[in-house]
Amino acid sequence: LYLKRLIVGGFDKVYELNRNFRNEGVSTRHNPEFTMLEFYWAYVDYRDAMKFTENLIRDLFNSVIDDDCIEYQGAELDLTRPFEVMTVAEALIRYNERLDKAHLYDLDKLRNYAEGLEVDFNEAWGVGKIQIEIFEKTVEPLLIQPTFITEYPVEVSPLARRNDLVPRVTDRFELFICGRELANGFSELNDSEDQADRFDLQVKEKDAGDSEAMHFDFDYIRALEYGMPPTAGVGVGIDRLIMLLTNATTIREVLFFPHLRAEY
Repeated sequence: LYLKRLIVGGFDKVYELNRNFRNEGVSTRHNPEFTMLEFYWAYVDYRDAMKFTENLIRDLFNSVIDDDCIEYQGAELDLTRPFEVMTVAEALIRYNERLDKAHLYDLDKLRNYAEGLEVDFNEAWGVGKIQIEIFEKTVEPLLIQPTFITEYPVEVSPLARRNDLVPRVTDRFELFICGRELANGFSELNDSEDQADRFDLQVKEKDAGDSEAMHFDFDYIRALEYGMPPTAGVGVGIDRLIMLLTNATTIREVLFFPHLRAEY
């Protein structure tokens, strides 16, 4: 949010290599403290950011490994061909034979399908949040070759601009390689009233127990009221990128001081 305030202040392109802390647990792919490349680019949209991100990843691999095809844990990755692009809905239908488009937006049918997969969900969640929980279990691990997933539901995209044609989704993408998210980007929401409503919803979800929901940022709303131009923003997970480049099996292998269990 601070970098986006710089866009409001007149900086058309800003970037930062930063350290983040998110209390989201520990796994072989996630450390609570991690490094991210984050950039914001005024007067472009998420499609421009996708193209830039694809070129950035391809050029990085060529520079470091000097090859368009690399191997990661037995998987052959081909960076010579354009990265595949699918919407969340398209990916869910492709990798879930018993789901069709009608099921995706029928809350009761979606809940039943999630229960059959033993996907935990909250009764207060809408179809968008449940879709993403199903996606993470059934689709994400299968996205081996570089793939952009687009049109994320509004419920899980509190900072992204709504799609003009389909208001229930946003102009957002995530890049997946070898079954893990490497980048997240979107056309930024620059409507202060819509953003305030989204923050209100996030506060309600946090009060209901969602530890990943955001707080209400009054200063950021004030900045948007001054006016932010159309902007695209992207975050790239550096630690996961290093895992790919070094063929590391766990994120702990690429961190100097990984999160460890308390010693008793």
